[in-house]
Amino acid sequence: MALNGCELGGGRKQEPAPYGPIPTKAQLNWHEMEMYCLVHFTPTTFQNKEWGFGDAPADLFNPMQFDAGQIAEAAKSAGFKGLIAVAKHHDGFCLWPTKTTDYHIGNSPWRDGKGDMVKEFELAAREKGLQFGVYVSAWDRNHPDYGNEKYAEAYREQLRELYSGYGELFISWHDGANGGDGYYGGANEMRRIDRSTYYEWEEKTWPITRKLQPTAVIFSDVGPDVRWVGTEDGIAPETCWATYTPVGVNGAKPAPGATDYTLIGTGQRDGQYWIPAECDVPHRPGWFYHPEQDQQVKTPDQLFEIYIQSVGRGAVFNLGLAPDTAGRLHPNDVASLKGFGEKLERTFAANLAYGASFWASNVRNGNNRYFGPDNLLDAGRYSYWATDDTVTEPQLVIDLREPAVFDLIRLRENIKLGQRLDSVWIDVWENESWNPLTMATSIGANRIIRLKEPITAQRLRLRLFAPVSVALSDFGLFKEAAVNYAVAVREHKAIDRSGWMVVGDDQTGGNPLLAMDGRKETVWITSELVLPASVAIDMGKTQPITGFGYLPRQDGSAAGSISSYLFETSNDGKNWEHAAQGEFSNIIANPILQYVAFDKPKHARYFRFTVAAVADMREGRSIISIAELDVYYD
Repeated sequence: MALNGCELGGGRKQEPAPYGPIPTKAQLNWHEMEMYCLVHFTPTTFQNKEWGFGDAPADLFNPMQFDAGQIAEAAKSAGFKGLIAVAKHHDGFCLWPTKTTDYHIGNSPWRDGKGDMVKEFELAAREKGLQFGVYVSAWDRNHPDYGNEKYAEAYREQLRELYSGYGELFISWHDGANGGDGYYGGANEMRRIDRSTYYEWEEKTWPITRKLQPTAVIFSDVGPDVRWVGTEDGIAPETCWATYTPVGVNGAKPAPGATDYTLIGTGQRDGQYWIPAECDVPHRPGWFYHPEQDQQVKTPDQLFEIYIQSVGRGAVFNLGLAPDTAGRLHPNDVASLKGFGEKLERTFAANLAYGASFWASNVRNGNNRYFGPDNLLDAGRYSYWATDDTVTEPQLVIDLREPAVFDLIRLRENIKLGQRLDSVWIDVWENESWNPLTMATSIGANRIIRLKEPITAQRLRLRLFAPVSVALSDFGLFKEAAVNYAVAVREHKAIDRSGWMVVGDDQTGGNPLLAMDGRKETVWITSELVLPASVAIDMGKTQPITGFGYLPRQDGSAAGSISSYLFETSNDGKNWEHAAQGEFSNIIANPILQYVAFDKPKHARYFRFTVAAVADMREGRSIISIAELDVYYD
């Protein structure tokens, strides 16, 4: 691979000065991992809920066939490099024998009360060559002291226990769910906290991480090391800077759950800190295991699409895994992970640009080979092609040894020197001229450009634009591979809604038929109501029903999204029988179809859907929004 157009030089290696914020050693490790998994498993699994209320008895948790090794092996088969144990979720149940509360695994029948599930996850991860991390929910719906200083210190002590007894961690994971209704030791009430001050993140909490786990990055809405991308669909924006400046709400200090989310996805070109984005998404529709979702596991192709739009946009891919009540991943989950791993391996097994020759318009320091474009094809992420300080719009021509068929183009910067490139334009040589092919912004640690369709080409040209000299470390061409994957698909059968009628004196306002038209893009939006508020439906005839489904609005707004409900059935429209009651957890971040199965089938002609609360309720009043409302008979 000759430096065509360039002479080899032997001057001193004058590295470019870093540009803007740069990553720490722990952040570099995080970038290099690219993918890891987050495992949700608490008594909530045994209740078939998405968020536990904190009232489940400890003896409910007894996964008789728990196998951390099976879970870790499945993650490894997919190419994931780390495993995060949800050591405590919002229900407050601790998967290790903590001294901070009685609500922990030592008071469950699992392993005769002598088990430590966090330790088993840790040992399994390390045995499979995976790095290990923990997530300890700051919100605790069980702890009687939640909301006062006594709990805040107990939470910090939980972190100290986990930081001290489970080896070196790569991440300490936190989210923004803090405060709300809960069991709270039997109080069963609503508790609000000042999210910007209650946990004293900067003053007391994060310093514990820095002291006891200096190798770990801290993830939360606002970092300080890794930020949330802003959604739970696993996708980063097309432009996604690793640099970001968190902004608080109404002048307050930014904190998890209390921040301005406007730029959290894209980051900022001139952000003050290196806080790259994590893209988290569950493998199933929900984060916890629900048997009705066994046929809704994301396929290898869907996971690959997420990979391209997360890792391929400079972020990192965090996939949520959900063991079943036995304590293992369902066979469909295992098959999907294995298929995804095979697809990744086959796609990126060989760089089709290997062996190419280059012509660079400029090479740093008098064409010093240390900075030459040959570095783009070696195995190192931090060897790089660099230009002189005054050359900020260079060009690079790549001549392959022979024509290649590809649909993926990978670029990386040496991020030890910061995120330098504003954009890259790629041209292809055809018909004796250069023609535009594609472009990208915010290259950073990793940029994978997916073409609309495969092309065949031998010569390509990069045109790079930056405010400073370029430090490009990788160039690759790949062809997406296909894998065979199939599971039996079983969908719930919805009752025909064509004859439905709203009955009674409906005072909700809006057009209820928009929730029954089979179109997810339309939304029934009510007038502002005092909650609870109900709508009753006559289905036209008596029939068996086994559950119902509520689809939140899909237009990007969370206004009116239902968080608490009651569903009743009737044969005469006057006498009502309880069918289901509960909450739609995490509805704003993950606005997916909420399927609720009844304990037993109901024979009914009428149903009444009561909204007890919405996610953005103000002083007991709010609008209600429903994209689709279905009732099922199977």
